[in-house]
Amino acid sequence: MPGGRLTQQERQQIALGLSDSLPYAEIARRLDRPTSTITREVMRNGGPTTYRADLAHRATERRAHRRKPASSRGPEAVPQPHGRNAEAVAEYEETLTTVLMASGLPKMTARVLTCLFTTDAGSLTASQLAQRLQVSPASISKAIAFLESQSLVRRERDERRRDRYVVDDELFYQATIASARSNDQLVETARQGVAILGPHTPAATRMENIARFLDFISESITRAAEQAREVLHTKPETTSNDPAQPRPDHG
Repeated sequence: MPGGRLTQQERQQIALGLSDSLPYAEIARRLDRPTSTITREVMRNGGPTTYRADLAHRATERRAHRRKPASSRGPEAVPQPHGRNAEAVAEYEETLTTVLMASGLPKMTARVLTCLFTTDAGSLTASQLAQRLQVSPASISKAIAFLESQSLVRRERDERRRDRYVVDDELFYQATIASARSNDQLVETARQGVAILGPHTPAATRMENIARFLDFISESITRAAEQAREVLHTKPETTSNDPAQPRPDHG
């Protein structure tokens, strides 16, 4: 699989693929690139409806030019815990942010969520988020408000009475349940339409089928979330090759 930056010709192929309504995975397959590379390229350059190969190529060159003077202060110069490669971490954070944006999150909200996901503590203050992302506190506040409304983060007070924004195992479960329940109003409204449109009419049948479908999906998601909830609390198993694992005493 080829590495390195996308060429201008590859960007033209991406633009052609988008104009043909090809999925990112198919465009990536044709270019022999990871799907995440195509997703990130498109989302950071206007999205699938406004992507232009020439503008994307020039924007990439400008970003590369701006980064060169600051190379001594780049991620590689910042110490990382657990022996992590700073450049690889930065690349992964960009990929995760792009995927979250593709799922519907605004860019700043996706960046904040990525920052929380990839910190070992799983929590940061607003000032820490602003410093890490190099944005204003107002931008952080707006993103956090959206994430809280979606049950994707929760707020806690630390010993210094500062608000800390937390992502933990249980939040994924709660967000999944909230998403499933968000269909309830639509199910109820669809079924109200059955009586108004007239039983046994094509329109009423359509609304009833929509209601039944969403009802089934919501129940299935809720049941699956309950069954899989413990997975979120599972700790990785240690092996006999783990140096931190105590060896049995044969003496």
